Amino acid sequence: MIANVSTEEFRDALGKILSVIDRKNSRPILTLNLLIAKNRQLELIATDLEVSVKIIISANVENDGVFCVNTKNIFDIIREFPDNSIQLESNIEEKVLKISGNNIQYSLLINSSNDFPVINFENSKNGFTVNTDQLSEIINRTSHAISIDETRPALTGLFIQEIDSKLRAVATDGCRLSLIEAEITETNNDSLINGIIIPRKGVFELKKITDSFRNETINISIDDSFLYTNVLNKYFISIRLIARDFPKYQTLIPSKTAHGLIVDKISLLNAIKRVKIMSNEKINGVILKFWNNEMVISANHPLYGKASEKVSVEYNGEETEIGFNAKYLMETITTYEDGDISVEFNNKLTPFLVRSASLPHFLSIVMPLKIQ
Repeated sequence: MIANVSTEEFRDALGKILSVIDRKNSRPILTLNLLIAKNRQLELIATDLEVSVKIIISANVENDGVFCVNTKNIFDIIREFPDNSIQLESNIEEKVLKISGNNIQYSLLINSSNDFPVINFENSKNGFTVNTDQLSEIINRTSHAISIDETRPALTGLFIQEIDSKLRAVATDGCRLSLIEAEITETNNDSLINGIIIPRKGVFELKKITDSFRNETINISIDDSFLYTNVLNKYFISIRLIARDFPKYQTLIPSKTAHGLIVDKISLLNAIKRVKIMSNEKINGVILKFWNNEMVISANHPLYGKASEKVSVEYNGEETEIGFNAKYLMETITTYEDGDISVEFNNKLTPFLVRSASLPHFLSIVMPLKIQ
């Protein structure tokens, strides 16, 4: 194979597939990526058998070829090349890839593609489209609440479901929850009506698509085990879905609330950041106390001292004191636009419901924390 490619495009593509590679995988072939040069383009494919990515870039291909190469090694090499063009020349018999350009030359060992798994990136069933900016908002506002607890696999992903002709995304780790809805044009999708769970790693690979292609259409399709995406026939992802039932998250969302307050997002966020310094490192606990249009945020560290700060709020209910994990509260507040946010609750033991008038399709919940 002989091919000439843009250094910048090649580097960018390698950087995107690198995170898919599981370097601790017991199968050495999965630490490699597959390179296919044909039809004036270069295909890069990487997989850990759970998440697979294919990226296609333009190339001047003199001779077709296909081989496998260590992803980390070739990325480290291309990262140091100046922005220009480079030549890739492979010799399968000698198992060598020559990389040259700008008076720089490398010889990198390669492997045959025979043992690389066959990955499917195409599916014609249960398809729908979403705008990449729309998908970006969904991920940005919910991904922080995805659980990292592998003992509860159903919570380690983003739940997607079609409800009332809208696409609903929900993430929860049991301590907090984020829910957002988006409009879709193709409704009554069989797979979405029952809902699917996209694993955490797959969600962050989808985020890369939305970062790379602004305001573009992403084609999504689903079969019994996988979700497939395609943007402009340049960036493909195949994600194995989590085969679990998502918990009944609706029970966490209060149908009625007795108390509510309105507070400026930035004022609340900055106050929590400052007070959190004196919270216990194990639980990051802070106490929020409301009364007469005032909120006092406080924390008490048994070894270092204590801190408190007053924040102006709109609140005329009874005096209430509630404990929270400061980290969870901050991550939730951060997902909202600057300006006023509303907080609703029933008592100190019930969920904290966060909303914003500017985002009527989005809500969050933070569970209270018992602090001694």
